Amino acid sequence: MKIIGVTGGVGSGKSKILDYLEEEYGAVIYKADEVAKRLQQPGQFVYREMLEHFGIEILKTDGELDRAKIADIVFKEEAQLFYLNQLIHPQVKEYLMRAIEIEGDRGTDIFVIEAALLLEDRYDEICDELWYIYTEESVRRERLKSSRGYTDDKISEMIKNQRSEEEFRSNCTRTIDNSGMFASTISQIRNALETKQDDILE
Repeated sequence: MKIIGVTGGVGSGKSKILDYLEEEYGAVIYKADEVAKRLQQPGQFVYREMLEHFGIEILKTDGELDRAKIADIVFKEEAQLFYLNQLIHPQVKEYLMRAIEIEGDRGTDIFVIEAALLLEDRYDEICDELWYIYTEESVRRERLKSSRGYTDDKISEMIKNQRSEEEFRSNCTRTIDNSGMFASTISQIRNALETKQDDILE
């Protein structure tokens, strides 16, 4: 089973690539942020730890976590943000490692992890390859304006808070250019999946 980590800047079109990998190659897709949300559901370990740490004021009336209140707390206090990251990210990684083991037993050929913090959380330790989805900034801006209605200021702030193109390129195994027609992206994906790991390292 090939394990691929996928990352890239906001608006780079990662979701479309993940959909293609699932539809055309039968890849099993896991998104780290969705796993994190799953682990914060009532009854889960992360949920219980957060409740004990922050108190019942972070709950909505239905018992679900109030993400707006949590965000207000952690982004005002760096120590609280550090605590939350140290709680959630290792649990997400452990969850994904268990999922990899399960899918391996099932005979899955391709397992894909999409994570914004793929590099920071050292997913190279469990992935065979790390793919950086590169898209020209002008294209990303247009996508974010049309699909999400974001303003230029909001997009600029988001881009500023992410790793630079150079950092992504230097730390990932491959770069997939998703700036143009999707047919070009498909060609790059096919080439990546047909190339053996030994060829990449030579």
